[in-house]
Amino acid sequence: MKNRLKELRARDGLNQTELAKKAKISRQSISLIERNEFMPSVLTAVKIARIFNETVENVFIFEEDEL
Repeated sequence: MKNRLKELRARDGLNQTELAKKAKISRQSISLIERNEFMPSVLTAVKIARIFNETVENVFIFEEDEL
């Protein structure tokens, strides 16, 4: 699963710490998600998508072979 976290953070002027506070998760989790080393829970994915006013599908992109 790929994601657009880094791109969306830059668009909205957020650093990892600010995004983490808004999503109520650790900055380390944001870093791991951005590096595709950790897959967030559905609840966390929805929270992050809402922060960016995007759909989950626009933030987290599944590769066809993952489905």
